[in-house]
Amino acid sequence: MASTPLASVLFVCVHNAGRSQMAAGFLSHLAGDRIEVRSAGSVPGDQVNPAAVEAMKEFGVDISSAKPKVLTTEAVQASDYVITMGCGDACPVFPGKHYLDWALEDPAGKGIESVRPIRDQIRTRIEGLIADIDSQNQA
Repeated sequence: MASTPLASVLFVCVHNAGRSQMAAGFLSHLAGDRIEVRSAGSVPGDQVNPAAVEAMKEFGVDISSAKPKVLTTEAVQASDYVITMGCGDACPVFPGKHYLDWALEDPAGKGIESVRPIRDQIRTRIEGLIADIDSQNQA
């Protein structure tokens, strides 16, 4: 029997091709079905950054089939947590949502050596987010 997710999280960056895709990949990988995961971009790119795909593969997380998606009001409304990564002003704000802005370097145009530290920062933040969601859902 499937259980209802503890929370839903939307990751938003400009192109939905690097940071938000890595964050969504880590959250899905580490939390499984416990947390519903979405990602979107204010100006989505054509494809996920190949260096981001490669960096995530090193952790056994495959985001190669992910596609950049446009940010919609509906996606924000359907999410408990909205985490922006460099496009906070483009994201609609609704009462009752948890908004976080993660200041992370944009991996666009960077090679794998430069993307790895960004990936590692994202993983650390995802682990903290999961702990926060778990602690808020314990009765």
